[in-house]
Amino acid sequence: MTNLFRLDGQIAIVTGASRGLGAAMAIGLAEAGADVALVARGDLQETQASIERIGRRAITINADLEDRSAPEAILKAAPAAGILVNNAGIIRRASVIDYSDKDWDAVIEVNLRAAFALSRGFARALVHQKRGGKIINIASMLSFQGGIRVAAYTAAKSGLLGLTRAMAN
Repeated sequence: MTNLFRLDGQIAIVTGASRGLGAAMAIGLAEAGADVALVARGDLQETQASIERIGRRAITINADLEDRSAPEAILKAAPAAGILVNNAGIIRRASVIDYSDKDWDAVIEVNLRAAFALSRGFARALVHQKRGGKIINIASMLSFQGGIRVAAYTAAKSGLLGLTRAMAN
């Protein structure tokens, strides 16, 4: 049964791969046979070492998804990727009446706009190369629940859920 889920010969891009869910997903993809392009602002050495111990190749791409040039640079660094995992996310906490525009913009930029830009560029490359691929977007239960003191995060993850539905159509 596990052979049905093998990813031998595939290359995956995983954003937010330095820790937590992103690191776990990157390692899981490597365990299934994929080579992985790891993307994060933080230190990627531990995730890279874990993947290389499995016997898969890992390249590191240090990028800050608040920077609008990051998606293009990421896609250029892994042009043969057939899997994109939009996992990176940031959260800023404050009540709605105290939420700053700066924090709102940063969260929306990383959690929603960067995922859109990466998905769009990734899909364009697949169409140009006449091949299929997979885009996996990591939303949140807060897309359904709303959350407390996390207005931008909830809005961004709700937007990512809607974007995923739109792209699937």
